[in-house]
Amino acid sequence: MPLIRSISGLRATLGDALTPAVVADYTAAFAAMLPDGPIVVGRDGRPSGSWINDIVIGALRASGRHVSVLDMVPTPTVQLLTEHSDAVGGISITASHNPAPWNGLKFIGGDGVFLDATANAELWARVDGKRFALSDQQQSGSVENVVDAIDRHINAIMALPAVATAPSAGGQTVVVDAVNCSGSVIVPALLRRMGYTVVELYCNGNGKFPHVPEPLAENLVDLGNAVRAHDAVMGVAVDPDADRLVLFDEHGEPIGEERTIALAAEAVLRSDAAGSVIVNYSTSRMVDDVAAKYGCLTHRAAVGEINVVRRMQAEHAVIGGEGSGGVILPACHYGRDAMVGIGLITSMLRSTQRTMSQAVADMPSYSMLKTKITVDNADQAALLLERVAARFDDGVVSREDGIHVSYSDRWLHVRTSNTEPILRIIVEAPDAAAAATMLADIQQQRTL
Repeated sequence: MPLIRSISGLRATLGDALTPAVVADYTAAFAAMLPDGPIVVGRDGRPSGSWINDIVIGALRASGRHVSVLDMVPTPTVQLLTEHSDAVGGISITASHNPAPWNGLKFIGGDGVFLDATANAELWARVDGKRFALSDQQQSGSVENVVDAIDRHINAIMALPAVATAPSAGGQTVVVDAVNCSGSVIVPALLRRMGYTVVELYCNGNGKFPHVPEPLAENLVDLGNAVRAHDAVMGVAVDPDADRLVLFDEHGEPIGEERTIALAAEAVLRSDAAGSVIVNYSTSRMVDDVAAKYGCLTHRAAVGEINVVRRMQAEHAVIGGEGSGGVILPACHYGRDAMVGIGLITSMLRSTQRTMSQAVADMPSYSMLKTKITVDNADQAALLLERVAARFDDGVVSREDGIHVSYSDRWLHVRTSNTEPILRIIVEAPDAAAAATMLADIQQQRTL
């Protein structure tokens, strides 16, 4: 599998495209882009992250950099400490939800935000042209081991007004599946700070996935069973680098990852926060309905955290995120953060004295279907996108991110993946039959 370079960073399979030399080159090139100053480094817990961590630190030191090493922490923790420190950049060693044979690097600017398309293009050009060099200083850069990163992250969440004013959970039970990765320490610790009793399902931190790591319902059967077995009030699942949050209700049923950002938006807007909401084109219109209830507007951005963040900054949004379970709260930091989502949503449930299923029942309801198509090349993908645009030209068409077509009560989105050689197809409509019809119509365009 070749290297995949995108606005989501660098990802590849181990022992194939992701070699020590590749890691060192990208790290040194990133350091060469940045102004003088320290760089923060963390990893998601995969076993391969240990040797990659050593190479990243070595390459940064060889570039004359001071390195703040966080060890195993969520990607949002790396972002938080980069944004709220004198660091000029950060690197998170992770392949996010990709399977165990993968790993990669996410590059973070001094503002705690991932590199945008322009900055990524500069990075890739530096790597491809070998436009970087080791330090000519007589002494190498230095290393600081930061031991309180998780405490600082939790404290920042607990200080948020919506969290600080909520009553204690009073010992209610929550089950956590952190897929044995970077959320293994911080998620249980945060929940305990809010007064919950925590059952740690897969939180040993050894980085060995007990199931497919993407936090989708079909991969989280054990979590649902554990919620029922322990009579818990909810189940919490995060992906390996803990930027995505998926929740189960008190019956052990998944509420759907799309509801994560909708519930988080509800939690923020009900606390009299005024401002717009930004989500990507693939996110449920539940968010639009929630925002409208509070007299707020929802704007869309291309898929990819950096795209949502930049639109949030331009619109001065109070909350944003992505329907895959990512919550972005500027009051904490500009990055998708499962722990922020946990803090906001659980605090709202305690403040309103509702169960998770009751909160879900109060939300607007739509039917969303997702699928994907493997594509051989860019020309094949472009042809299908144009066929979809022509078939659905009676709606409001956007080409900012593939083809997005919206109607008054439904929408469709077909786009090239940032991380895999596929086209992603998502449709949403008021009911399952209408959604299935739209999806079949899109798929038919491939056979024309």
